[in-house]
Amino acid sequence: MSMATNPSRTHEASRKRDDPVVADLVNRARTGERQAWDTLVERYAPLIWSICRNYQLDAADAEDAAQSIWLKLLDHLGSLRDPAALPGWLATTTRRECDRILRAIPRPSDAGYASTNGTISDDHARTAEQDLLAAERNAALCEAFGQLSPSCQQLLAVLVHNPALSYAQISARLDIPVGSIGPNRRRCLDKLRRHPVIAALINADA
Repeated sequence: MSMATNPSRTHEASRKRDDPVVADLVNRARTGERQAWDTLVERYAPLIWSICRNYQLDAADAEDAAQSIWLKLLDHLGSLRDPAALPGWLATTTRRECDRILRAIPRPSDAGYASTNGTISDDHARTAEQDLLAAERNAALCEAFGQLSPSCQQLLAVLVHNPALSYAQISARLDIPVGSIGPNRRRCLDKLRRHPVIAALINADA
């Protein structure tokens, strides 16, 4: 029987594990290193989009919000007192930007908007930590997946193909025997689970 996950404890463990990595990326980006900046964008773009979805912004408004947030980060990168706190800064800035955009959208009636505004704000407050945790999990998975061998990356990628592929199709696509797919899958997943960032998340959930 599996134990229930404690989101707060999981988030705290993930944050402590991720702090040195985030701080290093921020410090390198401050010096103008393009790769570090691109890595920050890749890691935390899902967090920004998740919050924009929670605020029910359409694609165009969400894109505008994201561009505005990254520009703000460029302006404030050198003044961040705690580089490791970047995820929280991004989440707070994104919510403020979404609020600004929503306030600028004409409403059929002020009264109708006011009647739902409190509920929406409460919902956003409850999901803020979940958004951040999801972004950190996604970044951890991408980091661990990128360190697998090319053969493991290819196999795991086709195993999650939508629509699902049969073992015969996977065998033909990767030019490997059908009988080796199952054992190789287990071996690749074991390597993924043993990666330090994934192991830390698994231990936090347990």
